[in-house]
Amino acid sequence: MRTHVFLFAKEPRLGRVKSRLANDIGSLNALSFYRNNLSRVIRRLKGNPRFSLTVAVSPDRMAGCRPTWAHGVPLIAQGRGDLGQRMARAFRNAPPGPVIIIGSDIPYIRPSDLRRAATILGQSDAVFGPSGDGGYWLVGLKRLKPQPFGLFSNVRWSSPYALHDSVATLGGTTTVRWTDQLDDVDDGASYHCWKQGAINDRQ
Repeated sequence: MRTHVFLFAKEPRLGRVKSRLANDIGSLNALSFYRNNLSRVIRRLKGNPRFSLTVAVSPDRMAGCRPTWAHGVPLIAQGRGDLGQRMARAFRNAPPGPVIIIGSDIPYIRPSDLRRAATILGQSDAVFGPSGDGGYWLVGLKRLKPQPFGLFSNVRWSSPYALHDSVATLGGTTTVRWTDQLDDVDDGASYHCWKQGAINDRQ
């Protein structure tokens, strides 16, 4: 059974994305990074036979559009609520089969990262991809058990406790395993580190 992958994204619009990054490098540069990275990740991941890719977008009105940055990929609305409520809804409403949710500001993600996470889901109920700031870039559920009540409730998002809090909402009987750590680009330091790596890759 194919794994359903939902890429959680915001509409690339000036002033709406990467506010912390914008404080360090300027709003136009932050927007350019987010939009270009979003397009790159979608191009990299779509069309893979191992999983189906869908972009869960905010604001909801974007789900009825065909933006150039999401060419060839279906869009659905994230819906109302905080991040935890929106993620829980995506897991609950997805077609049968394992589901993986990933973030949209991870420039390092490759199809092999998703294949590894899907393989781990074959051996556990849940998989998380941690990030260095205490959060995570990926979460997946096998969904053979009923979805835990209060999934992702009362999580301290954008804090060093986001991963810990999210795992706690799964309940003690859920088997959890981990995949590789990947970090997002969230401030000037991480942006310049990524940019230098990208330059080195081209040389």
